[in-house]
Amino acid sequence: MLFDTHAHMDDRAFDIDREELLSRVLPNAQIGLLMNPGCSLASSRAASRLSREYPYVYAAVGSHPDAADEVDEAVLDAYRALCRENPKIKAIGEIGLDYHYEDIPRSIQQRAFRLQMELARELELPVIVHEREAHQDGMEIVSDFPQVRGVFHCFSGSAEMAKWLVDRGYYVGFTGVLTFRNARRALEAAAAVPRDRVVLETDCPYMSPEPFRGKRNDPAKLYRMAQALGDLWGIPAEEAQAITYENGKRLYRIGGE
Repeated sequence: MLFDTHAHMDDRAFDIDREELLSRVLPNAQIGLLMNPGCSLASSRAASRLSREYPYVYAAVGSHPDAADEVDEAVLDAYRALCRENPKIKAIGEIGLDYHYEDIPRSIQQRAFRLQMELARELELPVIVHEREAHQDGMEIVSDFPQVRGVFHCFSGSAEMAKWLVDRGYYVGFTGVLTFRNARRALEAAAAVPRDRVVLETDCPYMSPEPFRGKRNDPAKLYRMAQALGDLWGIPAEEAQAITYENGKRLYRIGGE
């Protein structure tokens, strides 16, 4: 079985076939568990609805850096209410920093990140962190919340940064980048992380693995990441699937409530 620890099934890219994927295709593709994070208040509500509809789907609530300007007390209260109402909401995310385009000023992103880290601390939930081209500021904010744990998803940092995160109790999420020809940096980071701290994700509809690059991604393609990880670890893909499946359950505290 496979656990897609980060899949945006509420994205409009799936409007044409979402029900077919979630009802039939993904269970037949051995997707045993799926985490759908929110990227805004609206998408967090959609993720929560999907988690209620499909037994193997879980949700997280949070505002992505691209939606950082929506984060205020009213939005935080809405996230609190969603968490109270739905026990299948298992994390705060996806939250963090993205300095690639900087459509949202850095100061606003940092404020939203800190407020949502505080919310995770208050609710005693793990976080799903998006960090792109903001390593120093991201690590500084994480350091300010030593009680909070979680995952750095779609990891793009160095092996040294991965080790730093693991030392602070974080998991590290890897995508289809593991299958790319120029994947040296991602493979080095994955090799540096203890096996019990690695989780796999599609980040769909983005980040399609080889040989599907350029096409819409979906969780049925997660097996390619497991194959790449198994090759890196020198074990069968099925064993890499089993290890990362249990890691994801432990990260999101699923099955041990």
